[in-house]
Formats: sequence, C-alpha cells, structure tokens
Amino acid sequence: MDPGSLPELFRQARVIQASLNTGATMSVMPKRVLLALTLLLTGSAAAGPLVFNSGAAQVTLLELYTSQGCSSCPPAERWLNKYVDSEDLWTRTVPLAFHVDYWDYIGWKDIFATREHGERQRDYARAGRARTVYTPGLFANGREWRGWTFGLKPRASGKQAGNLSVTITDDRLAATYTDGGAPLELHVALLGFGIDTPVERGENRNSTLRQEFVVLAHDRHDSTNGRWDTRLPEVTYDQAGRYAVAVWVSAPGRPESLQATGSWLD
Repeated sequence: MDPGSLPELFRQARVIQASLNTGATMSVMPKRVLLALTLLLTGSAAAGPLVFNSGAAQVTLLELYTSQGCSSCPPAERWLNKYVDSEDLWTRTVPLAFHVDYWDYIGWKDIFATREHGERQRDYARAGRARTVYTPGLFANGREWRGWTFGLKPRASGKQAGNLSVTITDDRLAATYTDGGAPLELHVALLGFGIDTPVERGENRNSTLRQEFVVLAHDRHDSTNGRWDTRLPEVTYDQAGRYAVAVWVSAPGRPESLQATGSWLD
C-alpha cells in the first residue's frame, strides 16, 4: 500500500465507523477501506517492525506435501494442524503444507496447488531423500518422516546451525544468517490458517477440509554473504483466518533447510 493513500483511507474508515455507530448497515465495503478500518480500530498502523530469529540450535522445518484431491491426506493434515497450538511452534518447529497439483486430474482441482510445490518434492526424490513422490509426504529437515502415522513428532536435530534473524517492515523483509559465508538461498513463504474448503468432487467429495500452514506464496533469493533485503511474496488469497511467515535458508540447488524461523503476522 502506498503510505500516501492512508489519510484518505482513514477518512473513509472514520465515515464507516460513524455510520456503524449510528446503526447504519453497509452490505459492501471495498477491501482497501476495510483494511483502513481495521488499522484505525486496532492501531496497527503505528506498530513497529516485526523482528524474530531462530537462535543457534537448528529449528526443524517440517514439510507436508498434500492435496485436497487425495483421500489419504486429511489425517496427515489434522496431525500437522495440531502445531497451531504447540509450544514448539516457530521456536523449535516451522510447519509448512505444500499443496501439489499432480492429483488435480482425478476430479478436484486444489486451489492452493502449484507445479513448483510438486517440483520441490521431486527435488527430494532426486536427492535420494525419498524413493518416490506421493501424498501425504512429510519431510523433517530434509529427511522423509513417517512417524506422524503413530502421532509422533520428529526429534530435534541437536545441531548448532547458526542464527537466522528476520526483520519485517511494511512489505520489506531483511534477513541475516550468521553462518552465511558461502552462497545461500533464502526462502520466504506466506502461510494461511483457518481455511475451510468444501470439496465437491474427487476422493474427498462431500467433505469440508480444515487446513492450516497452507503455503500461499513462496519466493527464493540468492546471497553470497548471508544477508538479504527483499520484498515479501505477493498473496492474492484473502480468505484465511490468520497469516504467518516462514523463513529458511538452504544451500543452492538443495531443498533441505539449514536453519528456519517463522512468526505470526498479526
């Protein structure tokens, strides 16, 4: 958003607020005005930068490869969803749900699926981290993880991986990785939560899927010195109940995470 447009948006928001206070109803509000009203009522416009970091111990990047068209996936998603209320969230574990598109042909097109998500899973198979590509497929720090079927959480690696620090100001993200002497890739993913999807066809037809940690956008950025200054990924989906950001670093051309961190975007 252009900061110069905020005064006019706040003026419109105050008009809306006054109308609501007098009992008026408004059936349609432009999204930009709704955003301004939210900022006005919560005071978020005056909030400072969002700062968070991983600490030195390696944080587990937990990746679920899933599809709304796969009947075996809802149990794995329910297991992953429990991390929303976990004390390990962001500090010890950063969960992600990558929706893949290779099951779209069997009756239901997953609206969160992309070809890139499937290619990332294939990168693990090509690197020998999995024998084949399938859903639900889980990886913990780049290693195939099947313990979820027994309700188990992956163990921490115990490695001292260096600190990944992140500062978000408006739509800019700055990151620094202390072990960043070699070429590295920074990954930034915006996640959606509290998403309910009624599935009308395919293997999960007549079901409503509750999905958390959904990867809505994922960008990669190169660096030779462990420092980055970039924009947040763009997200067009605006129906999530909550949003978060996940950030991790990896060696170029390798999918597994060296260090990860994340935070809610309240």
